[in-house]
Parts: sequence; C-alpha cells; structure tokens
Amino acid sequence: MVKLIRRNMNGNTYLYLEHNIRIDGRIVKRTKYLGKKEIKDLDKEKEKFLYEIDKEVWIEGFYRIAERYRADQGRMPLSARNKELRTFSISYTFNTNRIEGSTLTLRETAELLETGMTPSKRPFSDVEEAKTHDQVFMNMLEYEKDLSLQCVLSWHRDLFMQTKPDIAGIIRRHQVAISASRFEPPMYLELEFLLHEFFEWYKREKKRLDPVTLAALVHLKFVTIHPFSDGNGRISRLMMNSVLNRNGFPMLVIEYTRRSSYYNALERSQVKGDDRPFILWFYRTYKRNNSKYLDLPDG
Repeated sequence: MVKLIRRNMNGNTYLYLEHNIRIDGRIVKRTKYLGKKEIKDLDKEKEKFLYEIDKEVWIEGFYRIAERYRADQGRMPLSARNKELRTFSISYTFNTNRIEGSTLTLRETAELLETGMTPSKRPFSDVEEAKTHDQVFMNMLEYEKDLSLQCVLSWHRDLFMQTKPDIAGIIRRHQVAISASRFEPPMYLELEFLLHEFFEWYKREKKRLDPVTLAALVHLKFVTIHPFSDGNGRISRLMMNSVLNRNGFPMLVIEYTRRSSYYNALERSQVKGDDRPFILWFYRTYKRNNSKYLDLPDG
C-alpha cells in the first residue's frame, strides 16, 4: 500500500510517497518526493508512483520479452510460424472455453480444429463454440482497425450466432449475476454510458500505457462492465490478446488449471474497485508464460 509521509524539517513540512516492494526476495522501499503543498488528486499521484515502480520491476522486462519474441519470429520460416500459431489457437480456444464450462478436452479441441473430427457425446454448443472461437480469433488477428464497440459486437455475434442467436452481438437488457462471486455487475441501464466511457478511456490510455498493462486493464474493465448476457470473459480475453498482438507482444493463454487464482484476482479488483490485485496477477502470469524469451539472446 502506498503511504503519504509528512516530514517536518526546519519548520517546513515535506510530502513523500512511500511503498514497499519485493525484489529478489528482499523488501525494498521506494520513495517519491511530492513537494511542500498538499496534493489535490492524491490518488492520481499514487497511481503514477506505482506505475513508475512497475516500469522498473516488471515492464522493462516485458519490453525485452517482446523484442526477443519478435526477433525469434523473424528467424522462423513462415510454415513454422503458422504451425506455432495453430498450436496457440488450439490451446487458447480450449482454455478460454473450458474456463466457461466447456466439456471438450484439449485433445478433442485439437482434433476438431485440425481435422474437423467432431467428438462424440459432447454438447452441440461446446463443439460449435470451439469452432467459432477459433474462427473469431483468427479473424481478430487480421482485423486492421483498432478496438471499438462495433468490432466487439461483431466478435460476440460471430461467436454465439450458432448456439445462442437470441443474445449474439446484443447488449443485455436485464440484470445478471456471476455464479459464486461477490461482485454484482452494473445495471443494464448503465451499460451505454459505461461502454462509451470505456472506449474513451482506451483511446487516451493506449498512448500512455505499455501494452501488457493496457491488455490487463482492457480485460479487467470490460469484463467488469459485463455488457453481454453470456460470453463476457471470452470477449474480454479476445480484446486482451488483440492489444498484445497489435503491439507486437506475445499473446497470452490464461490456463484453465489456474482459473481459481484468475477468478480471485478479478473478484478482488472488482469488489474493492482497485485495479492493482488483477494487474499484479496479470504481470506474474505474463512473465511466467513468456519466461523462455528472457533466456534468449538479444536480437
């Protein structure tokens, strides 16, 4: 937690921000001098201070990951890159749908997407949503325009048109609840304003934030708005990977086996109204999933 510290010296009061962080197993204190005058927007100063710390502890490493990822991709033949992308899409489709209750196994997902072999005794919706998710993901990679409500509605429509046509590409007009969560999504009457506010925020922050932090916040903020009757998690994760891909950063699979820590981080941020728990979870996950690039040489 960032603390505001007042230090009195020679009759003057000096203001500082202090925050303890863990680096290589050691607790290290970071301090920022604010001046003598009271700060009008202290929360904003704390946010800036934390982002400065994150640049040192996390974000510089993410840029190294991205640089080595792009260099590695550049060395690979086109056929090898295409095979790697196909493997990623299978894993991503399996995990993102499994998190939402799909019964398909990873092997069944691979056979379905690679050979068209339909698994027996699996729900029609699970099979169709695996196929459409793979298609939407590949279309997302080719989408040249930036994130917008129009493209998000299009992705949602394509994802659910075969299985839930009554909600496909439609902003909800009813209240929803999230199973086993203490977070209550916004009322449907708020959604138009919240979505407008979200995309205005995105236009501003995409110029200021690094791609990893931006991707984390795009995911968190959109899934918190929860504008659809179903599919909010899958669409938020597509938006997350759109941000990473557009900026030349490795995309991310949030694994089904880690869903408990994922849900806990989301819920903590949503209930507290504090982005920090999810951002830190996202940083740790992104670094762990891309650690192989930290071991590669530069260039």
